[in-house]
Amino acid sequence: MIQRRTLIQSGAAIALGAPALTGFAQSSVTLKFHTFMAPQSNVWLNMHKAWMDKVEKDSGGRIKFEAYPAMQLGGSPVQLYDQARDGVVDIVWTLPGNTPGRFPRIEVFELPFMMNNAEATSKAYWEYVQTVAQDEFKETQPIALQVHGPGVIHMRSKQINSAEDLRGSKVRGPTRQITKMLGYLGATPVGMPLPQIPDSLSKGVIDGCVIPWEVVPAVKVHELTKFHSEFDPAGGALYTTTFVMAMNKAKYNNLPPDLKAVIDKHSGLETSGWLGKVQQSGDVAGRKAAVDQGNTIHTISATEAQEFKRKAALVEVEWAQEMDKRGYDGKKLLETAKALIAKHGKKA
Repeated sequence: MIQRRTLIQSGAAIALGAPALTGFAQSSVTLKFHTFMAPQSNVWLNMHKAWMDKVEKDSGGRIKFEAYPAMQLGGSPVQLYDQARDGVVDIVWTLPGNTPGRFPRIEVFELPFMMNNAEATSKAYWEYVQTVAQDEFKETQPIALQVHGPGVIHMRSKQINSAEDLRGSKVRGPTRQITKMLGYLGATPVGMPLPQIPDSLSKGVIDGCVIPWEVVPAVKVHELTKFHSEFDPAGGALYTTTFVMAMNKAKYNNLPPDLKAVIDKHSGLETSGWLGKVQQSGDVAGRKAAVDQGNTIHTISATEAQEFKRKAALVEVEWAQEMDKRGYDGKKLLETAKALIAKHGKKA
């Protein structure tokens, strides 16, 4: 009798579409997301968390995230990309420039005065990798490629009005090309990951740093410096930095087709542009933090920027020559990047 009742109940469930059984049949996945950004930062709250929320919603809750900012799973920022490659974590957001020379072709976007705005340049960056640097991130599954807003100079005790004013100052740079640029501008460049900036400024290890306005509050640069030098957009942006959001390739390939489609929906050109746009939108609040602190902000005019461009021009030449030595066509890569930035800049 019990067996017959069980069969009847099972048959009824099938007749009704068996919603409970269907739920069990649908697989779900939990992904570990790891980055160096602080949990209170604009990048973490408005970019990373927002992206994860979109993916979770579109997957019907079948993709869930364990979110780890501030290197909470261990290691250093330099190791993040390899953590995704090796499957230590599932998804990372990091600077390719943390490992100098490993991703040489994308450094073109970090050359002086290349970018126009973060949304357009991020889209250009994605298209560039898809067309002329397809194997740059072949060890992982790239989800998005983006840049931040225009770089700004922040100094503890010295106002920078001209390139000459940088002479002799120890200034932190985020990547190989940007530290090289700082050297040509007369500064003593110091390469270090973002989380090291506050301690280095407070101890006088560095006299200043270059970061976009957006990240200033997260690393308390408005409290640790007094002088800021931004560039009039008419004269161009001093620099930007490239980022990659990458997923472990095996983890991506083993997703059910419908969940893979969700990740694909939130990957690519539009996601790259969205991340760049959101990051640059944080510049307003970051700048306001410096204003509210009573700090001095100088805007370097388009005319004054010419000196910076002239002194930094050799960075571009040397990068192209290095690409030639590595077997790439440096001039073609440079022209392609500039054309893509101009193309997407008309739309952004």
